[in-house]
Amino acid sequence: MKKLRLIQNDPWLKPFSEAISGRFAHVMDMEKRLTENGKYSLSSFADGALYFGLHQTNDGWVFREWAPNATNIFLVGPFNDWRECDDYRMRRLKDGVWEINLPKELLHHGDLYKLKIHWNGGCGERIPAWATRVVQDDHTKIFSAQVWAPEDPYSFQISNFKPDVSPLLIYECHIGMASEQEKVGTYSEFREMVLPRIVADGYNAIQIMAIQEHPYYGSFGYHVSSFFAASSRFGTPDELKELIDEAHRNGIAVIMDIVHSHAVKNVVEGLGLFDGTPDLYFYGDSRREHPAWDSLCFDYGKNQVLHFLLSNCKYWLEEYKFDGFRFDGVTSMLYKSHGLGDSFGGYESYYNGNQDDNAICYMTLANKLIHEVNPAAITIAEEVSGMPGLAAKIDDGGFGFDYRMAMGVPDYWIKLIKERKDEDWDTRGIWWELTNRRAEEKTISYAESHDQALVGDKTIIFRLIDAAMYWHMQKEDSDFTVNRGIALHKMIRLVTASTMNGGYLNFMGNEFGHPEWIDFPREGNGWSHKYARRQWSLVDNKGLKYHYLGDFDKAMVHLIRSQKDFQASPIYKVWDNAGDGILVYRRLSLVFIFNFHPVKSYTDYGVLVEKGAYKPVLNTDSFKFGGYGSVDESITHFTLRDEDPKQDLQWLKFYIPARSAIVLRRE
Repeated sequence: MKKLRLIQNDPWLKPFSEAISGRFAHVMDMEKRLTENGKYSLSSFADGALYFGLHQTNDGWVFREWAPNATNIFLVGPFNDWRECDDYRMRRLKDGVWEINLPKELLHHGDLYKLKIHWNGGCGERIPAWATRVVQDDHTKIFSAQVWAPEDPYSFQISNFKPDVSPLLIYECHIGMASEQEKVGTYSEFREMVLPRIVADGYNAIQIMAIQEHPYYGSFGYHVSSFFAASSRFGTPDELKELIDEAHRNGIAVIMDIVHSHAVKNVVEGLGLFDGTPDLYFYGDSRREHPAWDSLCFDYGKNQVLHFLLSNCKYWLEEYKFDGFRFDGVTSMLYKSHGLGDSFGGYESYYNGNQDDNAICYMTLANKLIHEVNPAAITIAEEVSGMPGLAAKIDDGGFGFDYRMAMGVPDYWIKLIKERKDEDWDTRGIWWELTNRRAEEKTISYAESHDQALVGDKTIIFRLIDAAMYWHMQKEDSDFTVNRGIALHKMIRLVTASTMNGGYLNFMGNEFGHPEWIDFPREGNGWSHKYARRQWSLVDNKGLKYHYLGDFDKAMVHLIRSQKDFQASPIYKVWDNAGDGILVYRRLSLVFIFNFHPVKSYTDYGVLVEKGAYKPVLNTDSFKFGGYGSVDESITHFTLRDEDPKQDLQWLKFYIPARSAIVLRRE
């Protein structure tokens, strides 16, 4: 059996080498099975979107669907008054596939349609599983598939775009709530009004949520019904393509938040009982329903499900030119228990028979496929258990993700802010949490994402400032609570971003301390959009303090981007004194100095660094970032020789105010 580097690099994994090697062998065997022992590529296997669904031909239309339990299927729509008729009856092929060929004049761009599926003992209307356009009627709220074949389809202007990942700086966003107006925003509005902000702020990637069609807007896009359809509530497929093209024109990679961990339970809109059977795409036993999410769990052991999901990955890469995916709910996929109630306190908890080998095989094959289709693609795992090897190479025994989310970091910040006064913050704990990671796996660091902004939770700025935000954000209003919150908000972001080993993520609006939570329209709030939007006017108003945070975030991101391959550079702790509240580390030519102490400022505080001249390049206490301006940023700091002649390093002395951070660059 092949010796896997994942095990060789970590002696603690050797007791579980049989499980890890078995997992690897399972993936290799499945790939051989799907590709007929290498006769075809994995990419060829994932061409389902070219075969199934509705397609134009030279002389008309062809439509195909997989429904092995069906006894009869009709295409219905306004073209036949939504009634079954022989002209639109599908014929059964082999292996449960159904097909119909229609003359050109029987279907037109914009026509609505569904399937009327019969099975032994029943029948029902269904939206095709492979539908690439699904719309909702404004009045009846009913969803239908729609023919999308415009005479002048959008043509991409940018080809062969390659993401910049040195480092990867992600702006997580939601198209619908990106508008300031109390409504659902659109792809075009985002392209025109929000994308330029992201470009100016220096981020080089956007991670878009809620792209796959979902019947309930308030699900944040995580209860998907139509996996191949871009949500029509934000606009048309062409408008999404134009947004992606414009992002590429500006050097911005576009990552899709893809949901393959579960599916909505809806029957008419979704796949729940597509051909009358509960186990077509999902488990048919007690594992069918997710116990915490009110959704359905895919049966990743079925070839047809692998075909559907792998084809889905390839479709979004090729049809819309997405640059990769952030896979949602990976923890839920990894374990038969979905990770619910598991402590994951040691390595044995990852290899105790709770692993879902079929789901693990799917994720590994998905990563292999995605990088086969686009070698520059980005894949990110949203995973909280700490499963070893998730972001390690497949050939080394890993799962093949490029990055894993550092999900413990935002949890750490929340716990710290909630449970301790900042005079009790331990710099040793901060350093450990931000730098404790597996050497062979790259992570996406973040202080908070959309999760911390949802109703019932609080963003970092709201935990720090709370109700004072409503009354004391005017510049002329000097409020202690607000000033403390702004100072710590900047420091938390800087220490999180500057210790990354892969990338950094920020959720839309959090960079400037967007007030309040996210609450989508629902019955409980009168279907209001008031809290499902972003108030950009707050950061644009120079009379308010929000712009201080936005300006600092912009300066921080641009500083990080100015350092080539910042994320891959070694990071050295220079000094750490919990009693003083001081943490100092260096990276490339930069020295990061933090004083977390709430009241103690230090004059001539000294640390040992390489000989040279050091110039301030970023200062959280600067007037322009809402600070007190206590540091003279025009001063160049020259190192002083140590009294010990054997000491190669020299003393760098500086003034560091309480509750502030400064970055010095070695000239």
